[in-house]
Amino acid sequence: MERSMAPLRVCYDALYARIMALTAGETDQVALMATVVCEVHHSDDRFNWTGFYRVTEPEMLKIGPYQGGHGCLHIPFSRGVCGAVASSGEAALVPDVDAFPGHIACASSTRSELVLPVTDSQGALIAVFDLDSDQPAAFTEDDLAGLSQILKAVFAPS
Repeated sequence: MERSMAPLRVCYDALYARIMALTAGETDQVALMATVVCEVHHSDDRFNWTGFYRVTEPEMLKIGPYQGGHGCLHIPFSRGVCGAVASSGEAALVPDVDAFPGHIACASSTRSELVLPVTDSQGALIAVFDLDSDQPAAFTEDDLAGLSQILKAVFAPS
């Protein structure tokens, strides 16, 4: 059977089902993060860095499980897209990272970014989920909605 050379594009319904099956019954946040990162990263060719930055002390994020090249080890809430999302609690869809004031360039190839807040079942911020792409304007509202649904189901189930 010949493999198609078409770009791999995520199907959020299938990704959701796969992640729910893989994480069923797991409560360890790092194990959950590692599983989510692996599944999301390999689901779409647009994603060249995918990872969590965990809240480890007040106003500070520390790198968590990720896939791709090296990430920044620490990000204060006062810096970059991840810091802005941690501070505001609102997701950021950034079509051009060079136009984002204070963007932190952990990788010079990054052109666009999507960062989502991750909260626990009590609503406390535990991390941000960061996706980078070497393509400009790579992320859409569909990505934001699909990933938000997955993160809520895994980290803040009702």
